[in-house]
Amino acid sequence: MTDVTDINRSDDNSGGKSKLNPSGEAGAVPRLSEMAGVDSGLFTSTDEPELEFDEGGLELSSAKEVELWDNSADEVYDGSEGIEEDGDESHNYTVHLPTLPWEFELAKEGEGGAFRGGAITPDGLIDEDFEAELGTPPDEEEQSEFGDVEKYGIVEVAGDDLYGRKVIVFSACKLPSNKSFDHQRLLQYIKHTLDKYVEQDYVLVYFHFGLNSRNKPKLSWLLQAYREFDRKYKKNLKTLYLVHPTNFIKILWNIFRPFISVKFGKKLMYVNYLVELKNHLPFDQLTVPQPVLEFDAKKAAASKLQYPYETGRDGPKKTQQFGVTLQFIKTNSGQAMPLVVEQTIAYMKENKADEVEGIFRRCATLTTLQEVQKKYDNGEVVNFADYGDVHVPAATLKKFLRELQEPLMTYDLFEPITRLHLHDIPKQLTEVQRMLQDELPEDNYNILKTIVQFLVDISVKADVNKMSPANIATVFGPNLAWSKGQAKLSTVEPVIRFTQLLIEHFDDVFLR
Repeated sequence: MTDVTDINRSDDNSGGKSKLNPSGEAGAVPRLSEMAGVDSGLFTSTDEPELEFDEGGLELSSAKEVELWDNSADEVYDGSEGIEEDGDESHNYTVHLPTLPWEFELAKEGEGGAFRGGAITPDGLIDEDFEAELGTPPDEEEQSEFGDVEKYGIVEVAGDDLYGRKVIVFSACKLPSNKSFDHQRLLQYIKHTLDKYVEQDYVLVYFHFGLNSRNKPKLSWLLQAYREFDRKYKKNLKTLYLVHPTNFIKILWNIFRPFISVKFGKKLMYVNYLVELKNHLPFDQLTVPQPVLEFDAKKAAASKLQYPYETGRDGPKKTQQFGVTLQFIKTNSGQAMPLVVEQTIAYMKENKADEVEGIFRRCATLTTLQEVQKKYDNGEVVNFADYGDVHVPAATLKKFLRELQEPLMTYDLFEPITRLHLHDIPKQLTEVQRMLQDELPEDNYNILKTIVQFLVDISVKADVNKMSPANIATVFGPNLAWSKGQAKLSTVEPVIRFTQLLIEHFDDVFLR
């Protein structure tokens, strides 16, 4: 797997080379005062900018970049407003802030470290503190409330990253014409979407390719969005992946870094090639827009990089446990119950995981999870006692389920699961009984029953571990069921509610 910190990428737009690193810096960036053509009038225009693009529509024409942003400000921005600097007194700078298409996301500053191996709590764990609020399943009216915006697929949820944190995707290429699209509705929809997840750790993926003069929002709207996203949205945002950034965006980021919180600066990660996302996100759960795929394919081919969805590697080892089917595991191991499921649950039971606060909510470090996965896939013995932390087997179990080629509940049952909430509880129980009895394969049923029984045991001691059935379902449910493509926001909560029902009505639904 390609290490994003060790590769010098060729920048198609600049002709030079930039080294990707987790903080997003791309080499030396000129100071504002040193940039050719930039004078004191840079921030004095009040005209609404009109972005101009090169013939391919890929990014701003380099010859016009500086000229464009000479006239980029829409209104005066008082530096004392909306800037957090860790408690320091705000300084009143009067500047015109050019706001990037993704800058509304910059307001989601969180307390905590960057998205890196060392950016975790002092005890080596990541805390997903979400108990204060839990989403509620939408009814028919709620699902259609933003149907006029949702139909474009601009904002979507794409499962969890390798830390188990929710992934929210924003695709610029899906923005419709700015002549007819209501961007105020888009802003409301973005807030409505994030409200469901901001109580947990989450990450954002912004696909920049496809933004052009025909679909870009106005600068005034971007400034409004920046100001409306308060601390509620900032605190648990852990990483913003900016995919296919242009040189100009990188330069602007460095120019305006003094006006943006240092904490947020550590959360931004530039991603020049889709293959780099595989280091942090399950790529098979990430439905990338076709125009973005095509653009990335050209960049990858020019640089002779391995394409992320055409790895060309040999088939899995016979001992492999992660990223394969349950049938593969059964055929090659001779047992229907995967070793990962059996051993993780056994260790947690023996070490009283049901008395550990935040079990399944907190996640072990990525390096530890990768080490455990490698041992399992190589057929080596895994001794969780060596790690001395029950969060390691808990996170390993979630990771195993999340990386199955087909979800434990199967693709066929995903749609029926998402429609359960339309019925009352008695009808839901009847329908779930039918699913488990008649439609879920026997091996899947036995694995699911084993897991849910353990989750019931965890929930019984919720007064100690703070993991009620609703809390457990929130962090565990998305690992049991998902769609073939990128999950729609309206289907995530029904899956969570389904998991909660399994836990609360275990004896009523598991009849085999």
